Amino acid sequence: METIITCDMCGLTQRVDELEPTFMAECCRCSSILVKRKINSLARTAAFSLAALVLYVPANIYPILRMNYYGAYSESTVWDGCVTLFRDGQWLVAVIVFLASLLIPLFKLFGLFFLVSTTKFNSLRLRRQRTWLYKTIDVIGPWAMVDVFLLSILVALVKLQQIATVLPGPGLLAFAAMVVCTISASASFDPKLIWDETDRSS
Repeated sequence: METIITCDMCGLTQRVDELEPTFMAECCRCSSILVKRKINSLARTAAFSLAALVLYVPANIYPILRMNYYGAYSESTVWDGCVTLFRDGQWLVAVIVFLASLLIPLFKLFGLFFLVSTTKFNSLRLRRQRTWLYKTIDVIGPWAMVDVFLLSILVALVKLQQIATVLPGPGLLAFAAMVVCTISASASFDPKLIWDETDRSS
């Protein structure tokens, strides 16, 4: 079955045959990749999502930062940071950190699990909604890194002021690994698998 595709790079419209996994199609004018099927998409997405979900617990239970401030030692988790920001009147920043650190990663992981399970069993239901879900996950993906940027700015400011000593906590490694696994899971999913059964039956 042929598909008409327009190249994003040069704008040329051309016909492309249906591709099997591991194959890709290039533009005949500029050699840009038009279509690329991902290898073991469902298995890799499920594996990365499960790893990220396991890492989600220590990333949010164990402290991200250890701070020594004039002899006073303190540890802070992501939730502690949200609570502190809220108490200090920084409501907007607290909401952003809460969404980016706690809520959005869970939404992405459960959404990817839903996409993998329904695609694995060749479900013919809610295909447009599942496609919309994948697009939503793809769009909000970069926003999950907002808290990393805020954390790096905070550490830089503290160290520049030479007032306190900030050390990474055990939760930081788990958090970084969780972010990497979540990004890898989202990148591993092939959304065309949602419509493959329809293409074969038509």
